[in-house]
Amino acid sequence: MTLDPAVLQALAPHGVLRASINLGNPILANTDKTTGEPVGVSVDLARGFAERMGVGLELVVFDTAGKSVEAVADEKADIGFFAIDPVRGAQIAFTQAYVLIEGSYLVRDESPLTANDEVDRAGHRIAVGKGSAYDLYLTRELKHAQIVRAPSSPTVVRTFLEQALDVAAGVRQQLEADVRQHAGLRLLPGRFMVIQQAMGLPKSRGSEAAAVLRAFVEDMKATGFVADALARHGIQGASVAPGESPS
Repeated sequence: MTLDPAVLQALAPHGVLRASINLGNPILANTDKTTGEPVGVSVDLARGFAERMGVGLELVVFDTAGKSVEAVADEKADIGFFAIDPVRGAQIAFTQAYVLIEGSYLVRDESPLTANDEVDRAGHRIAVGKGSAYDLYLTRELKHAQIVRAPSSPTVVRTFLEQALDVAAGVRQQLEADVRQHAGLRLLPGRFMVIQQAMGLPKSRGSEAAAVLRAFVEDMKATGFVADALARHGIQGASVAPGESPS
C-alpha cells in the first residue's frame, strides 16, 4: 500500500502504529494463556493495518473500554477498537462497524424479570462496566432504573452478586461465561442493544487518514479477513457487520 507521506505521518506519527487494545471485551481480545500476549480479532486487524502501511506495530493494552478510548482521544495511541457511540465520537473518527455484538441482561433464577422491557423500573439496580458501550447506551436510555458501575466489564457479575443488584448488563458472550461459572443465574431472552464495534482514530489526524482506515475495514470485511479471525479465535455471539453502503 502506497500512502501519501503526509497521511502516513498522520496515521503513525511516531514511526510505528500504536494500537489501543481493550482486554475487557473477550470478543475483541484476550490474553494468550501460553505466551501472555494479547490475541484476538482486534490484534489481528491492528497487525494487518500496520503491515499494509509498512510500519511496525506497538500494542497499548488496557483492561477497560474507557481507558482504551481515552488513550486514543488523548493521542497516546494512534488507533483503537471501540463500540460506536456519539459521546466517544466527539473526539474519535469511527470507521463503519466490522463486528456486531449483542448486549444482554442477566438476572438470578428467582428474579421475577422475564423480558428486557421489564428492566427499566423504579427500584431496579443494574450493574454495568464503567465506560463501556452499554454503560453509555443505558445512561441515555434508562428512565427509571439505577445504574451501578463496576470497575470493568469482566467484573460486572461480581459486582452484581456482591452488591445484591437486580440486573447485570453486558456483552452476551461474557454473561454466558458467567452463567457457566455461577449457579443460579440466567440471561433474559433476546438483546437490549446491538453493539457496533469499529476501528477509530483521533479526529485531529484529519479526514484523509480517517478515510484510509475506513477503507481498510471495508476491505477486511469484504475479503473474509474478519470472518476468518472470528472463527480462528473461536468467537461466538458476534457476526461480521455488513459492508458500507455506496454513497
